[in-house]
Amino acid sequence: MTTINSSRRTPQKMMAENGALAGLLVLAVAIAIMQPAFLSAQNLLNVGVQAAVIAIMAFGMTFVVVAGGIDLSVGSIAALAAMVGALTAGPVGLVVGALCGLVNGALISYGKLPPFIATLAMLSVARGLTLVFSGGQPHETDALVTFLGSNLAPSLPLPLLLMLAFFGVTGLILTRTNLGRRMYAIGGNEEAAKLSGIDVRKQKLWIYALSGLFAAAAGLVLAGRLGSAGPQAAVGYELDAIAAVVIGGASLSGGVGRATGTLVGALVLAVLRNGLNLLQVPPFWQQVVIGAVIALAALLDSLRRR
Repeated sequence: MTTINSSRRTPQKMMAENGALAGLLVLAVAIAIMQPAFLSAQNLLNVGVQAAVIAIMAFGMTFVVVAGGIDLSVGSIAALAAMVGALTAGPVGLVVGALCGLVNGALISYGKLPPFIATLAMLSVARGLTLVFSGGQPHETDALVTFLGSNLAPSLPLPLLLMLAFFGVTGLILTRTNLGRRMYAIGGNEEAAKLSGIDVRKQKLWIYALSGLFAAAAGLVLAGRLGSAGPQAAVGYELDAIAAVVIGGASLSGGVGRATGTLVGALVLAVLRNGLNLLQVPPFWQQVVIGAVIALAALLDSLRRR
């Protein structure tokens, strides 16, 4: 069976990865010059914690994007998993997230729906179920979920450690497993992957299940940080997750993407938001700036593919 070597480092890949890292460093230096408080140890920890939820969600999105898909439902799945976790137990929320991902994968693989449509439908269904289960009200989290958002020590936030753990797992899956290699093969050329013997439909079930699982984990971490699960939690997070993956050098056409790049992309968004807050930029203008950065990342992806 023919597989694509996902670890091969082409000049285009290296440029994308180093470009994202260079952009992060330039952004951090620029903000530090304008606001020296940015470099304080506590603020840098805050940046890491702020990046954690989006990064965990974006790692799951990386699997989907590498395989040439898209998942617009991760924000709603995160909210649903957090609410279920608050009403029952955290592990149940993880199961719900994985099941939502499986439904996405089934609709795409066996129902032949475009990923955009299938996951857009799940976005609505999962958010609706969150509202139904919650009665439109936030619910306090149990001790286990609250623990996920806590500090193990004054300078050791658990969300930051969880982000690094999911980073390691993502890297291992992409580079050291058959599933990871098949993701690259499917994203690079789905027809060629089928001809090489890959069961593309089965692989997509796993890929979207992983995306749902990671989204659920992100939702539980978010609920742990807040101490409650809200029906409107994680609204719009799917856009940040996609942006983190693309800023990190992944291609929306599939076949390209790495865990390291996604981590850098999530940190870029966190540093940007933190810096804009420190510089007292009004929230409405913050949305404009972040939207412009996302558009620029997508434009660079298009230019790379040309």
